[in-house]
Amino acid sequence: MSNTDKPLLKFSQIFNMSFGFLGIQFGFALQNSNVSRIFQTLGANQDEIPILWIAAPVTGLLVQPIVGHISDSTWHKRWGRRRPFFFLGALLAAFALIFMPNSNALWIAGALLWLMDASINISMEPFRAFVGDMLPSRQRTLGFATQSFFIGIGAVVASMLPWMFTNWFLVSNTAAEGIIPDSVKYSFYIGAIVFLMAVLYTVFTTKEYEPGTHGMPPLDEYKPSIAQSLADSFKGVMQMPKTMKQLAVVQFFTWYALFCMWIYTTTAVTSSIYKTSDTTSAAYNEGADWVGICFAAYSGVAALVAFFLPPLAKLFSRRITYIICLISGAAGLVSIAYIQNPDLLLLSMIGVGVAWAGILSMPYAILAGSLPAGKMGYFMGVFNFFIVIPQIVASFSLGPILKYVFNNEAQYMLLLGGLSMIIAAVICTRVQDSDDKKLGV
Repeated sequence: MSNTDKPLLKFSQIFNMSFGFLGIQFGFALQNSNVSRIFQTLGANQDEIPILWIAAPVTGLLVQPIVGHISDSTWHKRWGRRRPFFFLGALLAAFALIFMPNSNALWIAGALLWLMDASINISMEPFRAFVGDMLPSRQRTLGFATQSFFIGIGAVVASMLPWMFTNWFLVSNTAAEGIIPDSVKYSFYIGAIVFLMAVLYTVFTTKEYEPGTHGMPPLDEYKPSIAQSLADSFKGVMQMPKTMKQLAVVQFFTWYALFCMWIYTTTAVTSSIYKTSDTTSAAYNEGADWVGICFAAYSGVAALVAFFLPPLAKLFSRRITYIICLISGAAGLVSIAYIQNPDLLLLSMIGVGVAWAGILSMPYAILAGSLPAGKMGYFMGVFNFFIVIPQIVASFSLGPILKYVFNNEAQYMLLLGGLSMIIAAVICTRVQDSDDKKLGV
């Protein structure tokens, strides 16, 4: 084996390097399934919720390219290249998770969402680059699929926590006006612990390749400042490889659809199925908890589907596998708008779960093969622009669309999400995977 080759890793090594995503997804799942609920509890109107979510995409737009660029030029003999960022992000996210459900004003909750999302992004972006650093082309699909598995497991448990505290431990699920229920508070406390512990497991069980070995470039003496990292990252949009440009458009429509789901599923389900918008009522909180179960269901499906994706990609190609996943997600989102029995929403979540498994692995597996090894973190950060830009567009557009097009009937926002995901699937037919020839596809 030459000094430029990356060795095949044992599954136990891929397991260890991916385990931290279990904790990261605890943070994201608690955020995705509860933040709209928290905002409504603190007095936000449903058409105001998207703009309050602006923290999530903006922090991703700023943080991920900076962290990716700086981590490319980082090396510590003990901590390595990516692991210092795993740990810092986990520590800050744990702090935000503890304080978020104790917010007593809307502006405080909004500020803590900024901190929480920024912290999660500090941990998450280097994990994406980590797979490209450590695995050869033939194992990257498995590496990203393993991350998807842990993302699914973490999201299942985290999304169910408020329901579990209410139904298993009899913790109060309602509270006075303007107060977050204890079931939500305790869920966030557990999330803080799991996030930190899971990331620390990866930090202490995984060793990174030193610069100049196993295909890793020599350490770049260039040490970019935060401002220069951000400037370089925006320049990187003009330097994207062809495959990355194609995937960027797919990402735009995919993540616009996901934002429709994350923001409006709670509002849609509580208003159209549980027939209430009163956040202090038992019916509203029962519906909000059921949304958590639904989100847990799609995450569980994603965890199971994740390990079917590598053989499917080998059989059909990564691109075709990704298209199948997106079409499944579109069907799931569209069906939510028409269902009146809450139990049947679990069927919708099967389609969403298949899509989520593909979204978390296929574009990154396709992308990694087209990127230079020395700029893996840099371009992964640039690629994140096309996750956060659609979310920024959604933050400003969804509220007016709901109010003026759909007359505040939130279930139709899920139809919009389904349409956006269909568009993503159509565009994906044009994506070229540069690893196809290497893998014999």
